[in-house]
Amino acid sequence: MTAQEQILISWRSPSRPFKKREKEFFTTIGAIVFLLAVILVFIKEFLLIGAILALAFVAYVLATVPPEEVEHKITTHGLESAGHFYKWEELVSFWFWEKWGQPVLLVQTKLRFPGRLVLLIGGQDKEKIKDALLKYLNFKEKPEKNWMDDAAKWLAEKVPLEKS
Repeated sequence: MTAQEQILISWRSPSRPFKKREKEFFTTIGAIVFLLAVILVFIKEFLLIGAILALAFVAYVLATVPPEEVEHKITTHGLESAGHFYKWEELVSFWFWEKWGQPVLLVQTKLRFPGRLVLLIGGQDKEKIKDALLKYLNFKEKPEKNWMDDAAKWLAEKVPLEKS
């Protein structure tokens, strides 16, 4: 027999980090896409050009459309975010991070997709969230970095899309 599920903490926040982008960001992306498209036309990779244009469109949409507000809940049975429920058995550890001045909770999962849950904390108290999660998950001060994190950091340093 399972115990009755209790909500330990709940809050509402945007579904993803968002930063209003300047014209320079879009100009830089447009220039990169144009140069890649010209190169790919010469080697007749039209399908790849289409994929790059699709990625550029996604970048444009994510940079211009503000995120919707979603609800997050930490319960005795698991974590619910934006209508998706994750059991404690599917989750491994958590840590806090800051993205564009917004506090973020990251939760590592055992699942192939999503590998990490990204939850904006919004106005909620970080310590209350930490106390609720410590009963079920391991806390990491600094998560171990994988090759994808290193590659993203390197690319962001070498190809800045806008001035800091």
